[in-house]
Amino acid sequence: MDYEQAGELKIGQVGIANLRIRTLDVDQLIREMRERVERAPKLFGRAAVIVDFGGLTRLPDADTARALIDGLRGAGVIPVALAYGTRETETLAEQLGLPLLAKFRAQYEPVAQAAQAPARAAPEPAPAKAAPVPAAKAADAKPGLVQKTPVRSGQQLYAENRDLTVLSTVGAGAEVISDGSIHIYGALRGRALAGARGNADARIFCREFHAELVAIAGHYKVMEEVPKELRGKAVQIWLDQDQLKIVAQD
Repeated sequence: MDYEQAGELKIGQVGIANLRIRTLDVDQLIREMRERVERAPKLFGRAAVIVDFGGLTRLPDADTARALIDGLRGAGVIPVALAYGTRETETLAEQLGLPLLAKFRAQYEPVAQAAQAPARAAPEPAPAKAAPVPAAKAADAKPGLVQKTPVRSGQQLYAENRDLTVLSTVGAGAEVISDGSIHIYGALRGRALAGARGNADARIFCREFHAELVAIAGHYKVMEEVPKELRGKAVQIWLDQDQLKIVAQD
């Protein structure tokens, strides 16, 4: 049996899922999405999905792409756009009647990759461009965001370019997001997404684990995929070679 997934699903910073197509097997992609919805209907049922063809060597034709979009709708999610790519991607989006989100994928590129462009520009003697460098360092040095009150159902809390500490609980249906690590000193019953801009070194810590979903740099697990013996425990979560690890702290 072939256990290789045809589509790698990552959870976006604003609760939108990014479906990066790795193998253009429409039937398998639809089957995988249907299984995700069946496992976690409250999380994935009627979820907004960005379809990203950037992992393929060539774009599908309009008929194949349309079959995939229709199949994903039938599986229970709602494709809302294509991820930014080439001019051909823009043409395909127009043929499908979908918008093209030019900046969506850029939010989830690894930090190391994002740093390559400034590194190449550094040798140029341009004094006027020197100012952004300390500004970037200042942004990296921002103190962590501390949330003292509970994050209630329906609320979303985002710590940009810093860690997030929640001194109380994260309720079911609530979402906490951080570009760095997340520390929760109460129960985690909603969603926690650390390393939202691709920081694979981010971690999640919580005192009482009941999460609907946890993710680091887009790699996620839902509660149904977590061993029962970890539920209600104090846990630490990190990423190890693109695999999400969850272990009890005591």
